[in-house]
Amino acid sequence: MADTVRVALIGCGRIAQVAHLPALEKADGIDLVAVCDPSGGVARAVARRYGVPSAHTDQREVFTDPSVDAVIVAAPDRFHHSIAAEALAAGKHVLVEKPLASTVAEAEALADLVDRTGLVLQVGAMKRHDQGVRFAGRFVAERLGEVRSFNAWYRIGDLRPGIEATLFPHVHADLAARQVEAGFKADRRRYLLATHGAHVFDTVRYLLGDVSSVVARHREDGKDQTWQALLTTAAGAVGTISITVDVPGVPTEGIEVFGSAGTVRVDTHFPFYRRASTVHAYADGLTTVPELTDGDAYERQLEAFARTIRDGGSPVPDVHDGVRAIRLIEATAAAVESGAEVKL
Repeated sequence: MADTVRVALIGCGRIAQVAHLPALEKADGIDLVAVCDPSGGVARAVARRYGVPSAHTDQREVFTDPSVDAVIVAAPDRFHHSIAAEALAAGKHVLVEKPLASTVAEAEALADLVDRTGLVLQVGAMKRHDQGVRFAGRFVAERLGEVRSFNAWYRIGDLRPGIEATLFPHVHADLAARQVEAGFKADRRRYLLATHGAHVFDTVRYLLGDVSSVVARHREDGKDQTWQALLTTAAGAVGTISITVDVPGVPTEGIEVFGSAGTVRVDTHFPFYRRASTVHAYADGLTTVPELTDGDAYERQLEAFARTIRDGGSPVPDVHDGVRAIRLIEATAAAVESGAEVKL
């Protein structure tokens, strides 16, 4: 393989235009050679903006193109499994947006396909590549001691639309397609737990390891949604997760972990500010606040994807991490419905 990994972007909607494409423009070791979207107008507009030589409306043309080494799947969640499976079957490496698939069964099918093909599949939980989260991971492993408790939160504030309007570039859209997607997202209870839970559950697993049980409650007030969960990790730590949507105020995300020898708090900024998470790490009477300047987690995940393809090794996060995140999403939904503890 050449030093530069040649990729095609499948799905040119909002997340592709505000996150993946700007990151692709800057990322080292990766070259965008094609885009694909069911809307020809959107695909061509995106290709013009970023100087991409090839725009398609049929993804099969991408999968049969020998100049494409890998694909980035940024289509809506319900298409992740089918597109990723087709790409792997065609011999292409895959970076697929989180969540990996819509169900555990679909995710496990992708894991089997990765094992059979030996190709790279990286899940787009980009916060694994956030410098602050990485710093916290090292601190937990080396300085915190035995992990005893934690609390994590993911809150979408009602100021988010105004912040996005300021930070986002103009987004090319197909109005008919947008209306169709709005219909699928109307089941906010299902959609929001999957799209936001995929982030927070993956961060908990990255820092603290696997989760063994979940107790959860849910509240709905009009369009507002709240999940509160009590988790026990396989290592015995207990902690809470809060996912709240459309609450008054600014978006906020983070996790605080308490151990036998220290404490670490991670405040993760709204991703489109392109700031590394702020970390306060306490041990031995001293609080460390690292200065971290490489703040584009989308760019860092692309560069990590390309390195794994070129040099080998396991992607971060890999397909099995993606499966476990979906198991946690489904376990939380089941715990809400049953009112009982769900074992994993």
